[in-house]
Amino acid sequence: MVTEAELLARAREMRRTPTELEKRLWRHLSNTQLGHKFRRQQVIFPYICDFFCPAKGLVIEVDGDTHDPARDARRDALLLSQGFLTLRFSNHDVFENIDGVLAAIVNTLQARPDRWSASPHPNPSPEGAGLKR
Repeated sequence: MVTEAELLARAREMRRTPTELEKRLWRHLSNTQLGHKFRRQQVIFPYICDFFCPAKGLVIEVDGDTHDPARDARRDALLLSQGFLTLRFSNHDVFENIDGVLAAIVNTLQARPDRWSASPHPNPSPEGAGLKR
């Protein structure tokens, strides 16, 4: 079984060498362009997710020809049991219909509840660090 440290190292490598279609989609997801922050190659043990929106618990996968639908279904079910919804798009979808892919992502983001309220922040600073006096 792979360790979390091994997954983190693999995710770092995958961020350095994305596929062309991951780059294409990332150009639209980065910098909060859809109103929500996304991360690339996010480890949610025991998986590495192509893209992840932590505020909405949304996983986005870009699937090439090598994906196994049965394995993907098991993975998606495990992630869903942890509160994470997975949207899957084929390489063809991202290449030929990026507007449709983005519309589906935006619709899902709008329909999903926030995982935490706007305040307080889920990772507050220790003992008021950062407060202006």
